[in-house]
Amino acid sequence: MNKMPKIGYGVFRITDFDECVRCVEQAIQIGYRFIDTAAAYGNEEAVGIAVQKAMDEGIVKREDLFIQTKLWITDTTYEKAKEGFMRSLKRLGLEYVDSLLIHQPYNDYYGAWRALEELYDEGLIKHIGVDNFTQDRMADFVFFNRVKPYTNMIECNPCFQRENERVYLEEQNIIMQAWSPLAAGKEDLLHNEILLEISRCHNKSVAQIILRWLVQRNIVPVVKSSNPNRMKENLDIFDFELTNEEMKQIQSLDTGHTYATARDNAKAVNNFLELAMKYDV
Repeated sequence: MNKMPKIGYGVFRITDFDECVRCVEQAIQIGYRFIDTAAAYGNEEAVGIAVQKAMDEGIVKREDLFIQTKLWITDTTYEKAKEGFMRSLKRLGLEYVDSLLIHQPYNDYYGAWRALEELYDEGLIKHIGVDNFTQDRMADFVFFNRVKPYTNMIECNPCFQRENERVYLEEQNIIMQAWSPLAAGKEDLLHNEILLEISRCHNKSVAQIILRWLVQRNIVPVVKSSNPNRMKENLDIFDFELTNEEMKQIQSLDTGHTYATARDNAKAVNNFLELAMKYDV
């Protein structure tokens, strides 16, 4: 495939091995073709087994799938990036990955990118990108590197819409991916009156309205669910379109701040890095 589908299935925090295998296999059966994992999630091996089972059963061919994983902070150097990637590739049981992201903008991510460029040149990675890069870091990164990132994966949902980032990435022809597209249910988002009214107009769920809103902004949402019915529902967003007025109504929900753990000061970053460097990936 090597072209990113418009919606992805994510496995963040699916830590039970058997459950992860089941969820990914079901997601592929239901129709997901973009599967997102990461070294730090601890479930690459389970994803690889599910992918192999789906191929063995004739549900998909390898070229039908877009498999994405991420390089963790401890491997974000020129010296360690290739080793970290090869461990991920072995756990996934694949000959190549469709996308590899630098998971966080910390450590020597410029050095790591040089290694990723070399792996990209060798064909072991079809696309290279980044995750959680702010617009200023992204602009600096684009300017000083040979290969432009294919994608930047950042938090994006109706409560935290990231319009400035979206516009910049679109100008740079970089795909914006959204993690936490449903804001993990925070702020009672799935019961918001504006979204409920729009959902009634289209006979869709609030989750479907949000995912459709993202797709219409040319953003690729990566959504997680272990419930097969919700998996199907989240994928069923391509048979309707939101009006300009509805898009404006959703725009009014933007609070401009994250609902994840903020890292906008030195103390918060230091606390995050102290924990992150203890991860064994």
